[in-house]
Amino acid sequence: MTSARVPGSPLRVGLLGYGLSGARFHGPLIAAEPAFALTAVASSRVDAVARDWPGVRTGTVESLLADPDLDVLVVCTPNDSHASLAAQALRAGKHVVVEKPFALDADEALRLDALAKERGLCLTVFHNRRWDGDFLTVRQLLEQGRLGTLYSFESHFDRLRPQVKDRWKEQDGAGGGTLWDLGSHLVDQAVQLFGRPESVAADLGRQRPGAQGVDWFHLVLRYGSLRVVLHSGSVVHAPWPRFVLQGDRDAYLKHSLDPQEGQLEAGLRPGHPDFGREPSERHGRLLASGETVSTVPGDYGQFYRQLGAAILHGAPVPVTALSASETVRVIQAAIQSDLEGRRVPLPPRG
Repeated sequence: MTSARVPGSPLRVGLLGYGLSGARFHGPLIAAEPAFALTAVASSRVDAVARDWPGVRTGTVESLLADPDLDVLVVCTPNDSHASLAAQALRAGKHVVVEKPFALDADEALRLDALAKERGLCLTVFHNRRWDGDFLTVRQLLEQGRLGTLYSFESHFDRLRPQVKDRWKEQDGAGGGTLWDLGSHLVDQAVQLFGRPESVAADLGRQRPGAQGVDWFHLVLRYGSLRVVLHSGSVVHAPWPRFVLQGDRDAYLKHSLDPQEGQLEAGLRPGHPDFGREPSERHGRLLASGETVSTVPGDYGQFYRQLGAAILHGAPVPVTALSASETVRVIQAAIQSDLEGRRVPLPPRG
């Protein structure tokens, strides 16, 4: 259980894991939000933690789970441990943030949601790319009806990484490969815009020499007459457009990824006037009208801002466990589709 927090003091946060996610995203975003204080990190990278966060103590996962002085635990360990550690943290009386993917099974994700509600704790999932500027721009264009009836939505997350690295993300174990990694972002964004698809058709590949985990994927999600294409390749020298939307009134074309990850890596933080803003030459455009569309500024800081309000004031969590479970469900359907060589229908949400 958690010891009493002094009223008005920041919520005390422990990170379970200090890889790319913990170091590049969670640590800086927590530090930028006054409602939270990064207090402890479970990691063997003791020197890296001390360099980045002087005064923050290090320990083991077990010691942070048992620490009564921590209010919130952030699970940013390998994907196959997310659900188990989230359950342990909830049973220890902690509010919990889970890195994407939330779990590797949608039903398990729903059980975690039920556990959090039973314990009266906040449980949320770090789908940070809901606050990408390009995604916010796409959402705005659709809400405004600028494209008319939408018939085609394409979303790419391509990279040039021809060499396979010896790390868990590229292995063929549970939760490995780019479908669970980058695919979680693309699927979550599509589900946020359009809901649960009627069906999923997927082609998953292991293209690079020595590749064990999926390093190429192509998903087609059906929504009536709308087709949503989600794609990622690992050997792409000139990335395809990030978004291409085709409607009966106009089309939208956008290149380049949201800049916030690179800005965080360079030391820029939420609150800086340039954070989340794209230069004008990277803005997308409407193809029929020729109009340049200014990209809405992205804001990953919203995640912990909203989480603080949820814990302290009962506001909604930034990402519900239920919505995150939908992403898991679609990825499971994609894996089944590739294995069975067929389009997999999904039942309507009850």
